[in-house]
Amino acid sequence: MSPLQRAARKKNLLLAFDAYGTLFTPKAPIAVQYGEIARRHGIEYPSDKHLSQAFKGAFKEEAHRNPNYGKASDMGAETWWGNVITKTFQPFLKQDQDFPKPLISDLLARFWSKEGYTMYPDVLPFFQMLRERKAQPVASHPWTWEKTVVGVITNSDSRVPDILESFGLRVGPRRVQNSTFRTGEASIDDDISFVVLSYDVGYEKPDKRVFEAATYMLKETLAGDSKEAESQSIDDFDMLYIGDEVEKDIFGASQAGWNAVLVDRDGSYTQHLPGHHSVGRVPVQTTYNAEGHVVEKHIDVIKDLHALSSWPMKTE
Repeated sequence: MSPLQRAARKKNLLLAFDAYGTLFTPKAPIAVQYGEIARRHGIEYPSDKHLSQAFKGAFKEEAHRNPNYGKASDMGAETWWGNVITKTFQPFLKQDQDFPKPLISDLLARFWSKEGYTMYPDVLPFFQMLRERKAQPVASHPWTWEKTVVGVITNSDSRVPDILESFGLRVGPRRVQNSTFRTGEASIDDDISFVVLSYDVGYEKPDKRVFEAATYMLKETLAGDSKEAESQSIDDFDMLYIGDEVEKDIFGASQAGWNAVLVDRDGSYTQHLPGHHSVGRVPVQTTYNAEGHVVEKHIDVIKDLHALSSWPMKTE
């Protein structure tokens, strides 16, 4: 039965989000922003289309040469992105033109904060609602979970926490496989208790080990809550993942035993819901089966994060 249709639920919720495409998105296409800064450094190129193709090629080449943003080769994300930037613009340099090294630092600075991104308009109000919920009894608030622990699970590198904080969200210190961050104490004022990065885990969604890492982070978060450590158990939590990609996010989370809901940022799915509803179920075609055949599955979708207050919906 669909998570959105289950009447029974647990009293607490682990609510985890994808980042890119779910919470924030580039202010303008990558090629446009890259080109804007490149021109300041004297680099010209035929068109945004040419630059976009160069970026995709450079990204693919670097990902093959140094997987997981260079983590396996102990390169570090900044050096990895520097290689991508260099390879992107190398074809457009004039004869005897040196590559402008400050271009790398300028682009890194832009895409390491909100300067290069915009947050979807429902995100900050949703987190404000969760803040208000902490100060109100269950009966008087539409968000009726007794306790909500929020995490982020994303196929990305160490930029994500900084980007989220630049938008004004309070992000806790807990990370995977980093003793310094893992022992950091969470605060009741944190909007996001922990961040699980594919860079830290060593695997990317839809690999279930990424979601298992988040479950372990929940255990550590509960253990670090000195006020309620003895009274709380991971068994009291439903696991819900919110993302914008069907294969990596929805099917990946489902295969890991989580509930999963797709937030439909471009309206391509929710436009088919009856009565202009903001939450429901839609069919999708996928090859996500053992034989690789195309099959149809139904997924749960929401128009925006405000609709999460309706999860799970009761069966009519």
